[in-house]
Amino acid sequence: MVEDKENVANGEQVSKKGAKKLAKAAKKAEQKAETASAVAANNAAGDSAEDHAAGKYGLSEMIQSKDKRSERNFVPVSELSGQVAKGLVWVRGRVHTSRSKGKQCFLILRQQSSTVQCILAVGDVISKQMVKFAGNIPKESIIDIQAKAVAVSSKIESCTEQSLELSVEQIFVISQAKAQLPLQIEDASRPELADDAEGLNIRVNQDTRLDNRVLDLRTPANQAIFRLEAGVCRLFRDILTEKGFTEIHTPKIISAASEGGANVFTVSYFKDSAYLAQSPQLYKQMAIAADFDKVYTVGAVFRAEDSNTHRHLTEFVGLDLEMAFKYHYHEVLHTIGNTFTAIFKGLRDKYAREIESVGQQYKVDAFKFLEPPLILQFADGVAMLREAGVETGDEEDLSTPNEKLLGRLVKAKYDTDFYILDKFPLAIRPFYTMPDPNNPVYSNSYDMFMRGEEILSGAQRIHDPEYLIERAKHHGIDTSKIAAYIESFRYGCPPHAGGGIGMERVVMLYLGLDNIRKTSMFPRDPKRLTP
Repeated sequence: MVEDKENVANGEQVSKKGAKKLAKAAKKAEQKAETASAVAANNAAGDSAEDHAAGKYGLSEMIQSKDKRSERNFVPVSELSGQVAKGLVWVRGRVHTSRSKGKQCFLILRQQSSTVQCILAVGDVISKQMVKFAGNIPKESIIDIQAKAVAVSSKIESCTEQSLELSVEQIFVISQAKAQLPLQIEDASRPELADDAEGLNIRVNQDTRLDNRVLDLRTPANQAIFRLEAGVCRLFRDILTEKGFTEIHTPKIISAASEGGANVFTVSYFKDSAYLAQSPQLYKQMAIAADFDKVYTVGAVFRAEDSNTHRHLTEFVGLDLEMAFKYHYHEVLHTIGNTFTAIFKGLRDKYAREIESVGQQYKVDAFKFLEPPLILQFADGVAMLREAGVETGDEEDLSTPNEKLLGRLVKAKYDTDFYILDKFPLAIRPFYTMPDPNNPVYSNSYDMFMRGEEILSGAQRIHDPEYLIERAKHHGIDTSKIAAYIESFRYGCPPHAGGGIGMERVVMLYLGLDNIRKTSMFPRDPKRLTP
């Protein structure tokens, strides 16, 4: 009986405590509901209240070239510093990020690689509805804003324009992005530096980037990479034009494989078959035979190589040149070497900002080169490899590991990332390569290397038609399919030499990037044919 009384007493004590807790929780829930109701009512009242900013924000109608709007003075983000305290300006860009906080909205506007902070605050010009609208614009949407450039007291570290912000007075969405993006620009832009101990472990993998390339290309590093690439082409053209070269354009659909071998794409050509050009080689030579003397071309090159490596593409941009010489092909070799030196100097001096932008995301070591460039004999390169313990034959082509090792050996000995290897074995060169007159094992051919990887292959070409036929047959090439090429040498042709450069590879190696897909805008490889 005593036991039962104790249990009853304990039960009454527990139930009293429980009742107090329930009452307290109920009161808290009631207060929370009242607060939420008040906030909702306030919001409803605010939303339903007269919008004094109406007409100053919203979704713009689709631009169909109906109006010119020439009265709108648009200013690039990078030039906004010259507009501080000078009145209203218009700026177009993308919403990089936005966040609303109370009666304010902070928005980062991005224009290519430039960014600026924008602020909207409820007041005489800006309404609560306008702030709410701005805060809900999806990232990557394109907007037009009218604003005043205002100086700030402390630097805005998160933007490229750090000394000012834009006080927004009008904002219109020109093109609205989807709310859900397949990748975030902030994630795709994160530094990939090995020693970045504090970096967030958020990475966008390569396939995701390439599948959504239009978004990926918006990152500051990619914007810089492809402007550098344009710089390489511009420098290539300008330097050679100054040297008296003429730009030509060659066919990409041809009747026979330009390099011989099986690494060629076959295409249907009406009732026959044709090939995609592996090189503009034959046509450059024909231009020399036609008295153009010095020519270059920039265009697509196709290689049907099933190589899934960091440096191979099935389609790339070739920078090719060809030049007549007087007596020795080294006249051409030195011209090409000096052209590379001028390109390297041009990139260093004119594209420092782009190189710095790439360095914000990837590790970029300064590219070293000598003036004039270092020239080594192929046999000397083989000797250096053997001294390092590598077994390789006198007439064996350099494998990729041996190329890289030789590059490291050359860098250690000569402190240069660029060098020329001359006199390659004849057996590993194309049929039109001139043999070395002093040693039939070798040829008047050369490769050029950046950071231990080949970026140009070139040679003196055979300009005698009978000798050309002999060499073509030696390589098993059907001479009837290159009859027009051979025939062009029967009317007299000067001795000449040249080379072909892979543009994407040059940019990749100049910056020290680890994959050529980073320097191909829409890469093509054995596993990728889209986008």
